[in-house]
Amino acid sequence: MLQLFTTGLTNGAFAHLVQGKHFEAMGFSKLGEKYIGHYNEEMDWVKKFMTRINDLGGLVKIENQAGREIVKDPVDYVKADLDLQEKGIKILYYSLTELKDDPTTYELLKEYLADEEEDLYWSKGQLEIIDMIGRQNWLAKQL
Repeated sequence: MLQLFTTGLTNGAFAHLVQGKHFEAMGFSKLGEKYIGHYNEEMDWVKKFMTRINDLGGLVKIENQAGREIVKDPVDYVKADLDLQEKGIKILYYSLTELKDDPTTYELLKEYLADEEEDLYWSKGQLEIIDMIGRQNWLAKQL
């Protein structure tokens, strides 16, 4: 399970870095900074998951990553990222039910879940703001 999160989160983190640099290049420096920061935060979680795998006597695998296209539109990206977050949180909730006999890993994933929920609420909040102030006003706030 930890390997699944290590591989998946590495892929997702890299996507955030690439998207952040894309938004930065478009002139949306605040949005770029948000997603580049998100990359750094997620890679910290990857390191924690790898440490736990090692602590349990496992061997971290270097697995192939699935490619994906850049989402050119910032609003479309927030929507797509929200969709991925919702799916990931469902997997996390399921995973927690499977870890009752490993309290250390349980606590690690519980902390990660809280962090992911915070990201989910940010994305939902941004979409609500876009609905309230309009797309162009929101984009202007991302400069």
